Amino acid sequence: MYLEYFGFKSEPFSISPDPRFLFMSERHREALAHLLYGMKSEGGFVLLTGDIGTGKTTICRCLLEQLPEDSEVALLLNPKLTAAELLANICDELRIPYPQGTTSIKLLVDAINGFLLDVHAQGRRTVVIIDEAQNLDVEVLEQIRLLTNLETNTYKLLQIIMLGQPELKEMLERPELRQLSQRITARYHLAPLSQPEVGDYIRHRMAVAGVDRPIFPPASLRRIYRLTGGVPRLINVLCGRALLGAYVKGENRVRPALLAQAAEEVLGGDAGGGGRSRYALPLKLLLALALVGGGVVLGAGLLRQSPSAAPASTPSAPAETAPASVEVRTPPPVSEDPSGRWLDVLAREEGNSPALHALFAVWKLTPPAGEIADPAALARENGLAFLSLRGSLTDLLTLNRPVLLKLTGSRGENFQAALTALDEQTATLRAGAQEYPVPVEDLVRHWFGEYELLWQPPPGYRRALMPGDQGVAVEWLARRFDILQQRPDSPVAGRVYDEALYREVREFQAGEGLDADGLVGPLTLIRLNNRTGGDQPRLNETPKG
Repeated sequence: MYLEYFGFKSEPFSISPDPRFLFMSERHREALAHLLYGMKSEGGFVLLTGDIGTGKTTICRCLLEQLPEDSEVALLLNPKLTAAELLANICDELRIPYPQGTTSIKLLVDAINGFLLDVHAQGRRTVVIIDEAQNLDVEVLEQIRLLTNLETNTYKLLQIIMLGQPELKEMLERPELRQLSQRITARYHLAPLSQPEVGDYIRHRMAVAGVDRPIFPPASLRRIYRLTGGVPRLINVLCGRALLGAYVKGENRVRPALLAQAAEEVLGGDAGGGGRSRYALPLKLLLALALVGGGVVLGAGLLRQSPSAAPASTPSAPAETAPASVEVRTPPPVSEDPSGRWLDVLAREEGNSPALHALFAVWKLTPPAGEIADPAALARENGLAFLSLRGSLTDLLTLNRPVLLKLTGSRGENFQAALTALDEQTATLRAGAQEYPVPVEDLVRHWFGEYELLWQPPPGYRRALMPGDQGVAVEWLARRFDILQQRPDSPVAGRVYDEALYREVREFQAGEGLDADGLVGPLTLIRLNNRTGGDQPRLNETPKG
């Protein structure tokens, strides 16, 4: 909404990782140097820890780009698994064949060991990167340690890099994990940005987005540092909210008062900043990351402050006309209880099964009555997959799939509801058989970005497709691009994920606002289905984007 008003060519403070906006502070460079040093050692563990949003994923991306070409890499993003599941995940990532459905750790370790020996014989090395490693159980950590016992007479066959939050360091100090801790050859704790670096970070992101004038004066930069503790992700959320407020009020700079008002919108009664420790990260701001996405804030209180439409002028660019799908006007009046009856009723539901039953019902599936202990297993039994994500309402509109929202009630209680329909004004929530139309403005007060969804993988799909892959999943992918490009059916039997298909995938991903990396994962497949007429359930028959 504010991009044209300020003259930005792209969203400057998106929380989605974008390599164009990479900002390497002194701390980030030190962290990367430690990881690269650890990589030069022969096997063992490398450890990177840091608070939420400090840039661990950014460091990981930089590391992947600098790994030697002779490296085989397994990237594990969801480590909350059993030991057998984690080993199977490593096999999937490295394309190691193993008996499907096996839970035998011995069979899986033997398969990995054979692969490592083959790779070593070819003069290559194998690296396993585990993100969010603080979620690993002690039993799983011990199994990972045992993997590093795989070796020749002179060489460790496996290098393991673990990224996690500070509690990972505490876990590794336990007596039962002493042997693993002793094998860590390099470790680094990534601290937040310093006050001068916060200013550099903000100016860098705005310059990449096409604006190099000082929209945030020095006093505002100091306030941002106090409010966010120097955490990059929190800086993005707060700056994006403040720019929207300046746009609505017709101002060309983000003054401290306007910044405080934006912080109040995100932090509520905790805003103020005075005397806040730089390390006391504001929890409510962490939870509110979902409220800013794609340059659009739905239900933001800042929009209620001006009864008029968008500002008329700006020195840098013509005023932005509010798009038809999002009106910048005083929203319709709401009741004195803005949450309405839906919040109390849904929050009283026992467990998450009513919401899960509602989500499966949208797919015309009837799970067994009672508690659904493992929705992912139930999804697999029905040819589907279960995916956990974080995003904004804009992301949900673009994804255009029914989802399971994780919500927080007025008394802090957590519960879930299935989102079965959505437009810019109204969300339809469901738990069990009951549906509730909810104003979007009310929903965003209680949803902080976490959601889960069902999706239908193509035949033969087991992991993200990448160049060089072959099989029925690649054949399905090639057919979909024939449909997308309105080409006559071409022979796809035995089709390899080749350079031509890779270019088409990357072009499609870029056009959809996804990372154009050529890896065909769930989000790419869902968007491709949307564009080629898949018959999966939708949130809206006239999708956004």
